[in-house]
Amino acid sequence: MSLIGHLRELRNRIGIALFFVLIGTAVAFWWYEHGLGDFIRAPYCNLPDDLRYNDADGSCGLLVTDVFGGALIRLKISFIAGIVLSAPFWLYQVWGFLTPGLKKNEKRYGLSFVAASTLLFALGAALAYLSLSAGLRLLLSLAGDGVVVALTAQDYIGFVISLLLAFGVSFELPLIAVVLNLIGVLSHSVLSKARRWIYFLTIVFAAFITPTQDPFTMLLMAGPMCVLFEIAIQVARFVDKRRAKREAALGLADLDDDEASPLDAAPSPLDSAPSPLDPAPSPLDAPAHTQN
Repeated sequence: MSLIGHLRELRNRIGIALFFVLIGTAVAFWWYEHGLGDFIRAPYCNLPDDLRYNDADGSCGLLVTDVFGGALIRLKISFIAGIVLSAPFWLYQVWGFLTPGLKKNEKRYGLSFVAASTLLFALGAALAYLSLSAGLRLLLSLAGDGVVVALTAQDYIGFVISLLLAFGVSFELPLIAVVLNLIGVLSHSVLSKARRWIYFLTIVFAAFITPTQDPFTMLLMAGPMCVLFEIAIQVARFVDKRRAKREAALGLADLDDDEASPLDAAPSPLDSAPSPLDPAPSPLDAPAHTQN
């Protein structure tokens, strides 16, 4: 395809992806009144009555301080939920645009990477949602007695989204280590020697990235990340062993980085093809067949 053809295909696929996101947003906008809003408010509404705002009838609620606040909150939640709901469709468009330029093994690695990254992000987001109530209880209880806690919808939704994104993105980091090992940039020996530093920096990273800044949420993020990094180290061990066996079979195991590989650099002989200027063979030149 020409450059204009690629740009035209990119435009069409972006348009189709946005169309599916729009449909997902519309579905989520309708779903907001049928369970999605309650699902978002559940970690806050599960808190004790003295740690949350209650209406006159005793029900849980979030405050809206401006005229368009309620509409913007609903649109924001619907848009994020629409992206999640339509992910299989717009990811297919991205994959369809990239696939023609990939080799067979690259397609296989690409599908594995997309599946693993999606699973890890979902795992991190689910763990963050489960930790919301405990983190909110710890943070809001620090206000002490005599203080009425009333969260605005904007602050609470922003807090929830930032926590889900922080956990989801953080769980992708061990996968990056595996990818760097697969392409030969990061070896198992380096990862194994830096294991203590990896665990230490993971805890420091969790302390900075968690929006709640409480030790419970920090450890809830750092613990699974350390487990995932250990899995990544073991995967790197397996990959390096297979790579070493393959290099040993090819006689490349004992070579230095600056030493040329023992490959035959001589050009292979070309098959003699008949020239268009050569005369066509005569039927008389054909070998005679003998009859048995």
